Amino acid sequence: MSAALLHRLKPAVSVASRVWSCKPPRIEPSSAAASVRLYSGLMEPRAPLFRQLFESESSTYTYLLADADSREAVLIDPVLETVDRDLQLINDLGLTLKVALNTHCHADHITGTGLLKKKVFGLKSAISKHSGAAADIQLSEGDRISFGKHCLTVRETPGHTDGCVTYVSEDEGMAFTGDALLIRGCGRTDFQQGSPHRLYESVHKKIFTLPGHCFIYPAHDYKGQTVSTVDEEKKFNPRLTKTLQEFVNIMNNLNLPKPKKIDQHVVLGVDT
Repeated sequence: MSAALLHRLKPAVSVASRVWSCKPPRIEPSSAAASVRLYSGLMEPRAPLFRQLFESESSTYTYLLADADSREAVLIDPVLETVDRDLQLINDLGLTLKVALNTHCHADHITGTGLLKKKVFGLKSAISKHSGAAADIQLSEGDRISFGKHCLTVRETPGHTDGCVTYVSEDEGMAFTGDALLIRGCGRTDFQQGSPHRLYESVHKKIFTLPGHCFIYPAHDYKGQTVSTVDEEKKFNPRLTKTLQEFVNIMNNLNLPKPKKIDQHVVLGVDT
């Protein structure tokens, strides 16, 4: 290669080196954009270890969070069929599962909490005290679930069921909303003590009051979407951007089929 050609290529080579540098870019932690970038890509050293898992039959997300130092972990919305997969990941990562959390009693799948308790010595189960389900920890508004130096705070978000809760990270950068708020949708309100009025109030007062950059991690998605933000849902959610009365009319006229596993759900509790 001629010296003249090398000279012409030097700027491009320099740019490529900067783009693919392994050294992370400097991010100011005070900005909303910084929080988004940290949670979506780099994950700052202080952040918990985080994995999003999927069960295809019911399109359910299960979430694993852990403290990188103590290795203590929590699992949100485990599914019966994927218990072995989840335990394999927990074992691979060298974690100790402390609490299995449910966002609510599920009508579309059977929780894996009971089986997990049989396989993991000392594991505690947790669910809202308003759910009517048996669990080691009965949760209320403001309760905190700790794992190592991290914690999740409980926000009661009924409406899909009486016992729906949202788990919020300590920095309010992540919210695990169960079926209360889905990506561009929400949980149905035509069974299990459902109430469109309560659901609308829950989302607007307990979730939409979180910072706009807060990531929304739902219990389900049926279109291949994995995450949203508070700002996105406040702008683009086709149901919850409506007035209360418009929302009630939408929810009362969905005419959805009965969930396939609702009869099993009625029989089985969280710890069964």
